[in-house]
Amino acid sequence: MDLLGRFWARVTTSVPDLPTEVLLGTAAAAALLVLSPSLWRVTRHAVTIAHEGAHGAVALAAGRRLSGIRLHSDTSGLTVSAGKPTGLGMVLTCFAGYVGPGLFGLGAAALLAAGHAVGLLWALLLLLALLLVQIRNWYGLWSVLATGGVVFAATWWLPPDGQAAFAALATWFLLLAAPRAVLELQAVRRRRRTPDSDADQLARLTRLPAVLWVGAFLLVDVGALVLGGSWLLL
Repeated sequence: MDLLGRFWARVTTSVPDLPTEVLLGTAAAAALLVLSPSLWRVTRHAVTIAHEGAHGAVALAAGRRLSGIRLHSDTSGLTVSAGKPTGLGMVLTCFAGYVGPGLFGLGAAALLAAGHAVGLLWALLLLLALLLVQIRNWYGLWSVLATGGVVFAATWWLPPDGQAAFAALATWFLLLAAPRAVLELQAVRRRRRTPDSDADQLARLTRLPAVLWVGAFLLVDVGALVLGGSWLLL
């Protein structure tokens, strides 16, 4: 019990607000991770984890049965759930993917702004652990374990200020990466006209144009970026 109490005290310990220059520096580093083509090919996997995790979480919340999640080396992913093929639950499950990273980033910004940087990192580890049990392929297993290993290393070995800076970097990354993923979706749709994207599935479910759903994804993600950024900087 004493060990558990010490662990809980560590997780809930508040960290002083980061200086503005540190927040701006982590924002610049996150922008580099998102905008650099070579770095984006690697960091895009973290967005896929958040994307598929959002699909899975909303599917369960909507009463669907989650059958498993697959993550692939080309940064694509697949979440399979069983239930009614139409209706609000299916619409929300499809919609969750491209807004998931932005909303996760918004929640992270709220925790960080409240001084709970350490708690944020442990919350990320918990979410990754919950996702891990739903992974159904070897690459997905490796991807989640590698991401969790990076977060765990930051949580376990960095000093409190370093943990807060890493939490800010992760938060900015999610907020900035979400809109780029949506813009990539639209670019792919224009080139290939694929009928398998979340936007196209939503179009079939609702009879609304797929481009309208892409716009809705982008609106939510840009809104999360503006709101989350203001919580961090103001």
